[in-house]
Amino acid sequence: MAIRLYMTMSLDGYVAGPRDGVDAPMGVDGFRLFDWLDRRDAPGPSGQVYAEAMATRALISGRRTYEHADRWQGDHHDGVPVLVLTHDVPADPPPGSVRFVTDARDAAARARAAAGDADVMVHGAGAAQALLRVRELDELELHVVPVLLGQGRRLFDDPAAEPVELDLARRLITDDVEPAQRVMHLRYRIRRS
Repeated sequence: MAIRLYMTMSLDGYVAGPRDGVDAPMGVDGFRLFDWLDRRDAPGPSGQVYAEAMATRALISGRRTYEHADRWQGDHHDGVPVLVLTHDVPADPPPGSVRFVTDARDAAARARAAAGDADVMVHGAGAAQALLRVRELDELELHVVPVLLGQGRRLFDDPAAEPVELDLARRLITDDVEPAQRVMHLRYRIRRS
């Protein structure tokens, strides 16, 4: 069982284009990062990675990602518990299986308990950084798209105070697809001292 970040990013480290917001969740040109998902139901690396993501049994998300994704209408996939890390818990109750959590360690503990022996998915740069800081993130599954966005929101704008060593666990490459659907799926394990 692993708490694993699943993030798509440009080669220069951006997870959204500039001027992202609720009305433009991926910012200018940011949806280019998700062309690889056109192959999510096809055989091959992208289909494999997508199926693995959908087999996770709990989700930890940052509040910004949650809001930009239109709150997934209360269900990210298959009714799994969705734990949204936030500094400010809204007064209104969240939809569906969503719960707001203000502490990254608490979110990780709840997600592990909910997932049992299955993996936990993490979405969002803020959630990833919060979990890294408290040493609760186990792996990074990065979908690196061969494009340079040049600006936008970076995955690691506020990294941990000390270096985080990684071990490459897997590399899947899509060579036999249309150029817009090409992506390299990289899985890294976070090395524990």
